Amino acid sequence: MSSPTPDALLGPADVRELAAALGVRPTKQRGQNFVIDANTVRRIVRTAEVRPDDVVVEVGPGLGSLTLALLEAADRVTAVEIDDVLAGALPATVRARVPERADRFALVHSDAMQVAELPGPPPTALVANLPYNVAVPVLLHMLATFPSIERALVMVQSEVADRLAAAPGSKVYGVPSVKANWYADVKRAGAIGRTVFWPAPNVDSGLVALTRRAEPIRTTASRREVFAVVDAAFAQRRKTLRAALAGWAGSAAAAEAALVAAGVSPQARGEALTVEEFAAVAEHKEAAAPREESE
Repeated sequence: MSSPTPDALLGPADVRELAAALGVRPTKQRGQNFVIDANTVRRIVRTAEVRPDDVVVEVGPGLGSLTLALLEAADRVTAVEIDDVLAGALPATVRARVPERADRFALVHSDAMQVAELPGPPPTALVANLPYNVAVPVLLHMLATFPSIERALVMVQSEVADRLAAAPGSKVYGVPSVKANWYADVKRAGAIGRTVFWPAPNVDSGLVALTRRAEPIRTTASRREVFAVVDAAFAQRRKTLRAALAGWAGSAAAAEAALVAAGVSPQARGEALTVEEFAAVAEHKEAAAPREESE
C-alpha cells in the first residue's frame, strides 16, 4: 500500500490548529497527550508490522495523528474514543486528510472499558497510544474481549512498559506482567521521547509489542480463577506465597497444600512464578471451595 503523503499526516501546527478550532485542551484526567510528530506515528505503524489485510482497532485516537497513518497501512481501522468533542471531529479529519480511505474507517464513541463489540470484521491488531491512567486495564480488556486480536503494539508510560514486559524474578514483575503474559508473548519495542507530544508529558514513554499465544495456557482453571491467585500473590508481594495466599485459599495451611500440589515452594514469592505456575496453583485450590464459572 502507498506510503502516507506528507500532507495527510498531522504535524505540530495541524494538531494545535485542530485543537483550537474544537476548543480542545488536553486533560490530565483522561491522560491526553497528543502525538504531534509524523515520523513517530510512521514508526509506530512500522513497528506494529501493520499489514494491508489488517483490521486495526485503535483506542484513544484523540485528534487522529496515529489514525491517519494506520489508515494508509491497514485494510480498515476502527477507533474507540470516549471524548465527545474528539469523537465528533475525527470522521471529518479522516475525510479531509485521507478521503480515499474514509470508507475504511469506523468510529465507536464509547469508553474502551465498556466496549463489547466492534463494527465490521473482527480486529486482527490493536495499535494505540493508550491513555496512561488506564493503559493496563484497557489493554487487558481488549485482549480478553477480542480474541481475534493477534498482535498489539501500545504506547504507554515507560515504567508501565517495563512492568508489562518484565520476566519472573524482575523487581518490576507483577500483576500487569502476569496477566498480559496470560494472553500473549510480551516485549519492549522501543522508547518514545517526550517532545513528540503536546503537551509534553513529564514522563518517558515506551512501546510494548504483544503477540497472541498460538495456544492458550493449558489449565483446567478459568482465567478469573488464575487472576484471583495473581491478585492475591501481589497484594502482599513481600510475603511468602504461603502467607500471601492464605486469604485466597481459606488458611495458610490450605495455601501451602495448593502450592505443594502445584509443585511450587510455599516459601517462594509471587515475583518468582510464571503464569503457568500461577495457573497450576489455581487448579489446586481446595475442592471444597466453590469453583467460579469458567470464562
